[in-house]
Amino acid sequence: MNTDIIKGRLLFLKEAENLKNIMRSSHTSKGRVESTAEHTWRLALLALVFEDELKYLDFSKVLKMCLVHDLGETINGDVPATEKKNHPDKDVQERNDLLLLTQSLDVPLRNAILELWEEYEAGQTQEAVAVKALDKLETILQHNQGINPDDFDYEFNLSYGEKYTDKHPLFKSIRALMDTETMQKINNSK
Repeated sequence: MNTDIIKGRLLFLKEAENLKNIMRSSHTSKGRVESTAEHTWRLALLALVFEDELKYLDFSKVLKMCLVHDLGETINGDVPATEKKNHPDKDVQERNDLLLLTQSLDVPLRNAILELWEEYEAGQTQEAVAVKALDKLETILQHNQGINPDDFDYEFNLSYGEKYTDKHPLFKSIRALMDTETMQKINNSK
């Protein structure tokens, strides 16, 4: 590999590091605001621990998709799921930011990352549907596990991402357990 390609990839990694500074609306179990990078890491870990039930998928693609699904938030940040209706151009902004973020990469790698991101956004392939379901489940898991503000809307969890989590028996089973936890959170907050 030539030095220019290596330099371009290292520059991309340096710029992608900002995902560690992008804060989400979720809180950790210690009450600290979670970063998008932390969410991405646990999403990939969630996929990995259930890999044995997802044998019908191209698992390499699943993990890659987990890693790139929120890269478009690196520049302008995360829009919480509860606020997405107020940001109709979010997907366009994220794509433009991803194009900017990946500009230092060699064309084949840049195109591969963009294709994975676009496949995830379209949500049509089995891998994209699975990653979208896991993404929603990881978010709910964090909402339930985190120490959240007193006015946190746990009821949002009960319908969040059902379009994807209802597509596979594994996701339905995980969802049922998480919904039980969510109901406990709701009942405990009354």
